Amino acid sequence: MVAKQARKGKGRANGALASIGIIGGSGLYSMGGLTKTREIRVKTPFGEPSDAIVLGILEGKRVAFLARHGRGHRILPSEINYRANIYAMKLLGVERIISVSAVGSLKEDLRPGEFLVPDQFFDRTKNRASTFFGAGLVAHVAFAHPTCGQSSGVLADACAQEAVKVHRRGTYICIEGPQFSTLAEAEVNRQLRFDVIGMTNLTEAKLAREAEICYATIAMITDYDCWHPDHESVTAAEVIATLNQNAENAQKVLRAAVRAMPVGRSCKCGAALEHSLVTDMKLVPAATKKRLAAILGKYAS
Repeated sequence: MVAKQARKGKGRANGALASIGIIGGSGLYSMGGLTKTREIRVKTPFGEPSDAIVLGILEGKRVAFLARHGRGHRILPSEINYRANIYAMKLLGVERIISVSAVGSLKEDLRPGEFLVPDQFFDRTKNRASTFFGAGLVAHVAFAHPTCGQSSGVLADACAQEAVKVHRRGTYICIEGPQFSTLAEAEVNRQLRFDVIGMTNLTEAKLAREAEICYATIAMITDYDCWHPDHESVTAAEVIATLNQNAENAQKVLRAAVRAMPVGRSCKCGAALEHSLVTDMKLVPAATKKRLAAILGKYAS
């Protein structure tokens, strides 16, 4: 399912071409330090990912990098083909995804320029396909703890190692966008004690869990949404300016996290479907089994 590579020859996705996937959000459209790079176009049963995926070696490990919004930031949060992005990572053999994204702060002590590694999400999206299942196959994955504890710990430690101010846990509320919040919405979100606000990561986390891929987020705080009396409105220009200032920190943290990421997984993410598939496989349409072959794997029989 891997099309002709953009730079070098052809590739196959039936082997593990990468163990770690990095999904870069606003302001992070490439990954510095990657060597032996090549670009590939991955075809999935759910369409095309946001952009070509860059494969390479980072800190001695095989990494796949994808720009979430496409290079040049061409895709709205609601337009992202999340299923194709995550399925493409699965096809490449990725076991862990590190997500980097811009977020707004809902608390005074979460300051622009600082990072947060969320351990919880709250869903306020409404126009997105957020499951691989359906079409004759029902599955309900456990999602009480939506991020991978092992991977998140590595990310937080990497921030500390690189002297980047980090908050090790918090709740990320995911809104549809593309508009920023109204003041009333921001105040309600603060009353509900959410920590940061963004438009993308929850959907990725849901699909990664279904694909049995570990998922963890570096949330880069760019602004105070619109609630702060000294920052009454947020503009895209201000967000991008802060992101550009933090780009070097994000790259350093990613390199440190990849370097420290253990080879083995001690979490339960890799067995998320073990007790989640409800439908008798004998009743599942062949077309559905084929479409989800990379995810179902040993469960398909």
